[in-house]
Amino acid sequence: MLGAGLLAGAGAAGLRLSGIGGPTHHPAGDGAATTWAASTETSAGGSGFNRGWLFGGEYTPGAERASHDDRAFTPMTLPHTVVPLSWGNWDPASWQKVWIYRRHFDGSALAHDRVFADFDGVMTNAVAVLNDQVAGSHTGGYLPWSVELTGHLARRGNVLAVVVDARNLPVPPSAPGCTPGHIDYLQPGGIYRDVALRTVPPVFLADVFARPAGVLTGQPRVDVQATIDAAAAPAGPAQLTAELLDGTRRLAATSGPARPAAGTTTATLTLTNLGPVTLWSPGTPKLYTVRVTVSVPGGTPHTLARRIGFREAVFQPDGFYLNGQRLQLFGLNRHQLFPYLGMAAPARLQRRDAEILKNELNCTMVRCSHYPQSPHFLDACDELGLLVWEETPGWQHLGGEAWQDLVLQNVRDMVIRDRNRPSVIVWGTRLNETADSPGLYARTRQLARELDGSRPSSGTMTRHSTRDWSEDVFAFDDYRMIDGQAAPRPPLAGVPYLVTEAVGVLNGPPRYRWADPGGRLAGQGLLHAGAHNTAQSDPHYAGLLAWCAVDYASLNGGDRVWDHLKTPGVIDSFRVAKPGAAFYQSQLDPGEGPVILPAFCWGPGRGGPDQAAIIFTNCDRVEIYIGGQHAATGLPDRQRFAGLNHPPVFADLTVGGGRSLLPGLPEVRVLPDLRIDGYLDGSKVATTTMSADPSLDRLSLTADHTAIEADGSDATRITFRATDAHGHHRRGVAGNVTLAVTGPADLIGDNPFPFGVYGPVGGAFIRSQPGRAGLVTVSATHPALGRATVQIRSGQFSSGEPDRQ
Repeated sequence: MLGAGLLAGAGAAGLRLSGIGGPTHHPAGDGAATTWAASTETSAGGSGFNRGWLFGGEYTPGAERASHDDRAFTPMTLPHTVVPLSWGNWDPASWQKVWIYRRHFDGSALAHDRVFADFDGVMTNAVAVLNDQVAGSHTGGYLPWSVELTGHLARRGNVLAVVVDARNLPVPPSAPGCTPGHIDYLQPGGIYRDVALRTVPPVFLADVFARPAGVLTGQPRVDVQATIDAAAAPAGPAQLTAELLDGTRRLAATSGPARPAAGTTTATLTLTNLGPVTLWSPGTPKLYTVRVTVSVPGGTPHTLARRIGFREAVFQPDGFYLNGQRLQLFGLNRHQLFPYLGMAAPARLQRRDAEILKNELNCTMVRCSHYPQSPHFLDACDELGLLVWEETPGWQHLGGEAWQDLVLQNVRDMVIRDRNRPSVIVWGTRLNETADSPGLYARTRQLARELDGSRPSSGTMTRHSTRDWSEDVFAFDDYRMIDGQAAPRPPLAGVPYLVTEAVGVLNGPPRYRWADPGGRLAGQGLLHAGAHNTAQSDPHYAGLLAWCAVDYASLNGGDRVWDHLKTPGVIDSFRVAKPGAAFYQSQLDPGEGPVILPAFCWGPGRGGPDQAAIIFTNCDRVEIYIGGQHAATGLPDRQRFAGLNHPPVFADLTVGGGRSLLPGLPEVRVLPDLRIDGYLDGSKVATTTMSADPSLDRLSLTADHTAIEADGSDATRITFRATDAHGHHRRGVAGNVTLAVTGPADLIGDNPFPFGVYGPVGGAFIRSQPGRAGLVTVSATHPALGRATVQIRSGQFSSGEPDRQ
């Protein structure tokens, strides 16, 4: 029984079960823990092992035993958070407990295989028990772990129990003495990422690291390092084969002998004579596949595939170079927190964040703050061409020797998991904004270098000095303001220099909520524009990653926290773009489309514009009309924002007293429409129109995707908001929005939603039901704005990936 044997201490800080047989493995502690392969292969269980789980709520002694009566447990599908959450006001006390999950499965088809359960992420510590035997355990919530089930399997009636300790343990990013409020972001507990059942032969490939080299020469190659895991030494030499594939076309192959011993053995091969390859970049994110097979005499061959990209990424004192060309890094920080879901967002929602950053906010890079993020998010970064800073879990706090051993294990697991990814260009081996710890950071840097010497190490600093600094890229969190404007410090001489945080919200209000004054929201965009303008004006900046992309749950920050939310994001927690996002949206190459985004709402008494109305645009001129009469010509402010490709436009659009101050227009109770025409090279290329007439306002309802997979995990976001007659955001609308769903899907969200409190903007998620296909209709109703509907298909799609549009 667990009882008093349930311990949480400073070192491994793991669960320990008394009265249950079998070994307990703590990856940070003993050497017997399973080494994680870089990504889970397709296997008998596959993603289907996310289905069929039972959640028993708070753990009670004996609930992990196979004989325990779990008929009162709740059927559920992973990913999962242990408590229901709202859009705000999360209470860590609600999840700071120990919880129990169970999964029944048949083992009759697994008798001749080795079987592993692969966990992508469990918050925070966990013990896996199969048929009353402890199969393994793990400390920490952000990295994957595996347990071998082989020796404990029965032909039928297997019960896998997972005891999850979601208390605030001294596990990075938390340290001894920390409470949830000591960390900048909340961490709801649960099995919040995928679980797979993986079956492999007795001798199999545990990992493949395929490192492109010489990519800018005429003879690129791929150095392949294969980790072979053998239950026992095979009777004779093994044969190792490696292939490079472009789709289904084989570009190169090589093979050689390997002599695996019992346990793990590393073997190497080199793929040469590849022919011409396409370099991976944000504009051409070309991916190839390296496929490796190990064969042993009389055994079943085993194959493992990894995606790679050919690219050279180098930080120099004069900037960042990708494939030999200087590239200004332009981006944002991202947390993986979602309303209602916590961190338990499925693949589609993770991918959508990457799409927003790359395709809508025009970022070249994202910082995964402050922990390794979902493999699905990183898969999308590889595919979309979004560069990634990845860092080990940490936030300002340090612990003792045993705690630091956990940091080293996290670095090891992070690098092994993601070293094949072309998108990752920096390892954050120094914990975010921590004090100097030369011994620890020399060890983490060296460990990353040993596991993958192709990427530099870094870590964010709050001291603008290289004294006692030991990383490869100097990264500085720069919130300096001068006269109310973002003013990043000059780069330090002689070192690669990257600004990893800027702008944000520092000393109390202003916050950036939809309910805050319109001028404040517009000013957020100017602060971001100013910070990037500074970085782009000096080639000694490799770039700037501002704080931050998305609002997130937090207790840390005093009066900067609203309803347990921090709101420095340029998009809100529902991923709706605020006026501050308009700056990023406007930095689009005009050849890809014109952008005209007023950073204001149009109409008196609704936070409307003034003498310095801001318009973010990539046009070289805008012409502004009120009621059809020309009001102003706007030109990009290249004097103040000379470093930007597309500076903002400022125009005098003062309104007051219910009428326009423009001469010649009669006094009216409601302003006429505002029209902005955009011009490029003398030709009109775009028009946007805004209405001030509230009688024409309407309720907008959209869904991110038209279809989802009927697996019980897949979900898409719906968003509802008050808009004017032309689809622009309308402020100041109160009341609730009531939602209704018909068809085979579940609504994940507050219903009714407090429209006026949040924005008026809101959202929810539509999650499929396992095995139930059909048309889902979602309706939203507001007492003044009326009703809107949207439809989504839920089904089994032959491609395995329904329409993303």
